[in-house]
Amino acid sequence: MISQKSRYALRALVALTRAGHGNSLMISEIAVDQDIPKKFLEQILLELKRNGIVMSKRGKSGGYLLLKEPADISFGEVLRIIDGPIAPLPCLSKIAYRRCKDCKDEDECEIRHVFAKVTDATRAVLDRTTLADAVGEIDLIAKMDRVTTL
Repeated sequence: MISQKSRYALRALVALTRAGHGNSLMISEIAVDQDIPKKFLEQILLELKRNGIVMSKRGKSGGYLLLKEPADISFGEVLRIIDGPIAPLPCLSKIAYRRCKDCKDEDECEIRHVFAKVTDATRAVLDRTTLADAVGEIDLIAKMDRVTTL
């Protein structure tokens, strides 16, 4: 399960994606539109800024904007920045590996083998799904709904 912080980060990034290339949004705009506590959003955006996902601009037309193209920002990348490793078991983590305390032999661990398949599939979906994909899918569904209601 992803954290609320990651959900907020993804919602803020989707809002910035929808704003369009080169357009910035103020923290207060994102916070109100996405129903995210402003102080918490400030911390999230600062973390995303430190990791090269967003940048901030000062002045009249200031705010936050995407530093990278939405097609170059995957859900997996964002989740790793905010929550850390994507692994249900410490022995499956690529960046924070730790042997399970009660495990006698990882090669023979049935639990590890099942969760390795789940983890690999989850990582594959998250790493190949970008902000552009997510926004595009929602836009396509909305268009289809409009067509069927006509």
